[in-house]
Amino acid sequence: MKNKFFGMITLLILISLLSACGSSDDETSGEGEEMETYTVATDANFQPFEYKNPETGEMEGFDIDLITAISEEAGFNIEFKTMDFDGLIASMQSGKFPLALAGISITDERKETIAFSDSYYDSGLILAVPEESDVTSIDDVAGLNVGARQGSTSETFLLENTEAEVTAYPEIVTAYMNLEKGRLDAVLYDLPNVKYYIAENAQDTLKTVGDVMEGQPYGIAFPKDSDLVEPVNEALATIKENGTYDEIYEKWFGTPPPQ
Repeated sequence: MKNKFFGMITLLILISLLSACGSSDDETSGEGEEMETYTVATDANFQPFEYKNPETGEMEGFDIDLITAISEEAGFNIEFKTMDFDGLIASMQSGKFPLALAGISITDERKETIAFSDSYYDSGLILAVPEESDVTSIDDVAGLNVGARQGSTSETFLLENTEAEVTAYPEIVTAYMNLEKGRLDAVLYDLPNVKYYIAENAQDTLKTVGDVMEGQPYGIAFPKDSDLVEPVNEALATIKENGTYDEIYEKWFGTPPPQ
């Protein structure tokens, strides 16, 4: 009887140990699932949205923090691939990379060949000229040499709506520098980047003039029919609701986002 009792106790202990092991294995397998990693095509020279920190070599900026927060919320990892801006749209059209962001304006023309997330920033185009310039608006640029960025909405706007001589550059900083050196008469580009460059580098030499034009919003770009659009939109909506977006916006622009 005594042996039978101890046998039952031993059996119960074994069952308990086996159950514990099974539970531990289930938890490990759940936690051990690796998240998908997606390559984000971006630019390395569009402050304050994205740029490579010269000291650390790491990508920084509003867009970088934004897509990082979105990826954490949506449950995937990201890595960055930098390229010239005019290559970003082509990389989405060909499906070379799964998503891209670099202050990419959502336009009807682009939506014909690629997909976009919901908008995450409202921008527009503004004209920059030397401090002593007589140019007061976009109406004054006929016959003048105006800089823009290759593949951007600013280049398209100048070509379709003005009689300016348009010089487009892979990097917009080159246009700003040529404007300061007198090689250009004006530069047309996205408002936040123009204002950032002047504030950081050219407060005494350049100014903005005229109205903000074509207030097109920025969106995250994807190949057409991408399965990532929906989860990215859901994550974007969540970080806007929980305050994360506001924190990122104020970090890079110094003010709360417009309501």
